[in-house]
Amino acid sequence: MTKRTIVTSALPYVNNVPHLGTLMPIISADVYSRFLRLCGEEVVFVCGTDEHGTTAEVRAIEEGITPRELVDKYFKIHKKLYTWFNCEFDCFGRTSSKENEKITIDIFKKLDKNGYIVEQDTEQTFCEGCDRFLADRFVEGICPYCSYEKARGDQCENCGKLLNAVELLNAKCKTCGKTPIVKGSKHLFIDLPKLEGDLKKWIKKAGSGWSANAITMTNAWLKEGLKQRCITRDLKWGIKVPGHKDKVFYSWFDAPIGYIGITAECKKNWKNIWTGDSNLVQFMGKDNIPFHTILFPAFLIGAKEKYVLVDRLSVNEYLNYEGGQFSKSRGIGVFADDALDSGVPADVWRYYLMINRPEKTDTEFSWDDFQAKLNNELVANIGNLINRIIIFIERFFNGEIPSCKEDKLFLGAVKKSEEKVIDCFEKIELKEALKEIMHICKLGNQYFQNNEPWKLAKEDKDACGEVLGNLANVVKDVAILISPFMPKVAEEINEQLGVKKIDFKSLGKLGLKGKVKKAKLLFEKIDDIEGFREKYSGKKSGKFPLNLKVAVVETVDEHPKADKLYVLSINLGDEERQIVAGLRKHYSKKELVGKKIVVVSNLKPAVLRGVESNGMLLAAEHKGKVGLLTVDKSAAGESVGIDGVDNNSSEVSYEEFEKLNLAVKKGRFVFEDKVLKAGNEFVKAEKVENGAVH
Repeated sequence: MTKRTIVTSALPYVNNVPHLGTLMPIISADVYSRFLRLCGEEVVFVCGTDEHGTTAEVRAIEEGITPRELVDKYFKIHKKLYTWFNCEFDCFGRTSSKENEKITIDIFKKLDKNGYIVEQDTEQTFCEGCDRFLADRFVEGICPYCSYEKARGDQCENCGKLLNAVELLNAKCKTCGKTPIVKGSKHLFIDLPKLEGDLKKWIKKAGSGWSANAITMTNAWLKEGLKQRCITRDLKWGIKVPGHKDKVFYSWFDAPIGYIGITAECKKNWKNIWTGDSNLVQFMGKDNIPFHTILFPAFLIGAKEKYVLVDRLSVNEYLNYEGGQFSKSRGIGVFADDALDSGVPADVWRYYLMINRPEKTDTEFSWDDFQAKLNNELVANIGNLINRIIIFIERFFNGEIPSCKEDKLFLGAVKKSEEKVIDCFEKIELKEALKEIMHICKLGNQYFQNNEPWKLAKEDKDACGEVLGNLANVVKDVAILISPFMPKVAEEINEQLGVKKIDFKSLGKLGLKGKVKKAKLLFEKIDDIEGFREKYSGKKSGKFPLNLKVAVVETVDEHPKADKLYVLSINLGDEERQIVAGLRKHYSKKELVGKKIVVVSNLKPAVLRGVESNGMLLAAEHKGKVGLLTVDKSAAGESVGIDGVDNNSSEVSYEEFEKLNLAVKKGRFVFEDKVLKAGNEFVKAEKVENGAVH
C-alpha cells in the first residue's frame, strides 16, 4: 500500500481578506498535493483558518462586532476565495472548532502529565485605561533589536524576532494609546529546555528534508538555547485553559494543533491519519518557521502519542509588492478579492504566483511584470502552441489527430525536460518545475516553426501529419504536467484535444487518437495594465474620501429663519468656522457648548436659509433618535480617519458625501466596516448604538 501523505499550508489569520502573499504557501501546497495525486498517492491536504488570538480580537473591536461574529464573517470570505483560486482541499476547517478545542486540551493535559508544563509569575503589560492585561497585538512599540517603530507585542515583522510585550520600547496600548504599566500575572509555560534533547535528535534526522531557510533559522534557535515559552494569555477569546479562570491558550499553541483538529472535523479516521503510517509535508512563509520546527514538534513529542512529525518543510521567502511590502493592516497590495473581481482567470493568478514563487530569495509582484508574463509567456508561448496545433489539425486533417512515428530528436529533448519537471516536483522546487514546463512549450513552438507545417500540408501531407502528431502528443503531456499549476487550463487543453481525463500513465507516450474540438483561445492579453493597477491595488490603499476633524463647539445661536436649525461657531485648532446644523429638536444650546464633535472640513460651502455653512457636523440616527459623533480626549483640529489611510483634502459636494457608507455599529463610527479614530481614540456616538451617519 502506498504511504499516505499529509500536506498542510500555514493557516492564515481570519481577520482580513487574504492578499497574494498569504496565498503563496496555500497554492504551493495545492500544487504539490495535485502532483502527488497524479502519481497515485493517497493525499490528505489540510488547510483552514487561524481564528484565535489578539489578531481577531483587535479586528473585532475595530469593526464593532464580537470575535465570533468576526471569524464567522471572514471564514466564509476565505473559503469562497480559496475555492475561486481552484484550491482542492481534503480538509478545510477552523481552529475555533469543537474538535480542535478537544484535541488541544488533550495534548495540553498530556504535556502537563508528562512534566512539560510549568507555572510562573510573569511581568506583563497592563493598560490602566482599558483595565486589562495587554497580550500580543494589543501592544505596539519600538523593536529592541532593530528599532522598527511599529513592532508588535509578539513579533517584529521587520526583523522577525519573537518578542514579549514588556520588551518593546515606548510601548503604547493599541486600543486607547496609553502607555501601559508592567504588572504581575501567573502563566503556563512549555518547558522547551526539558524537550531540547529529543528535539535536537529528531531535527538532526528530519532536517535533511527541509528548505535551507528553515534549517538556518532552526539551528539559530538551538544555538541560542531553548527557553521556556508561555502558552497562555489573559484574553477572553480563545480556547479556555482547564483549571485557570480568565486564561486562554496562546494562539500559537492551538493554531498548529489546528492541523489535527481540522482533520478531525472532516475525517472520522483522523487519529489513524496523524498517528499512523503517514508522511507530513508542510508549506509556509519564513515568518512561521520556529513555530513549525520547534514549538509544534515539541507539543507532539511531549504528548507522547506518536503523532506524525514533519518530514518535508517547504518555506517560501516573502512576496513583496511594487518596491514595498504587502500589508493587511495598511491595505497595501493585491488582495484575493481584487483578483476575483479583475476578470483575469484564477489559473493566470496561480501561474503568476508559482512562476514568481520566492523559493530562495524574496520576489516582487509588479503590475508590469504581471502583464508581461501573461502576454509573453501564457499567450505567446503555451497559448500560441496549443491554438496553432488545434487549428492546423482542424484545417488539414478534418480534426483527426494524425498517427505518427516518434521524432527521436524532438521527443528526446522533450522527454529530458519532462524528467526534469518530475525531479523538480519531487524536490518541491515548484518554480523550476513550471519553468521547465514552459521550456517544453518553447521546444514545441520551435519545432512547429522549423518544420513549417503550413508548407508541408501542400507539399507532403504525410510529413505534415508526422509533425502535428508529435506536437499533439507533446501538448497532451503539457496538459498533464501543467494540471497541478493550472487545473482549469489543463481541462480546457484536454477538451480541445478530445481527451477525457488527465492520465499520468500516458506521459511521454505516443498514440493519441481521436478528433479535436474547435480551437479556443486559452488566454487573453492585457493591454491596459494601468487600469488594473489603479483599480485593484488602489482601492485599499487609496485615500479616505473625506477630511474629518475634531472641532470644539464655541457658541450656539438659533437660526433666524428656521426653527429646526442652529448656527454654531466651532474651533478647528488652527481656525474658527461657522456651520449650520439641524439639532434644535435633539440638543439644547447648553448641551452643545464645549462638546468635541466630528465635522467634515472639506465639504463645499453651502447657504442654508440665508446663512452660510462652512462644513458639516456628523451625527448618527436610528428610528428618530439622533446622537452626535464625539470624542473625549482628542484636541481641536485632530484628524479623524482610518489607520494607515490618508484623508482626502480635496473639496467634496454634499451629493458625494451622501453616497458614502458611513455608519455607527455598537457605538463605534465606521466606514465600510473600518473603524475611524481620532489619533488613538475611537469616535463614539451619543444616544445611538447602531445607525446611519448623516
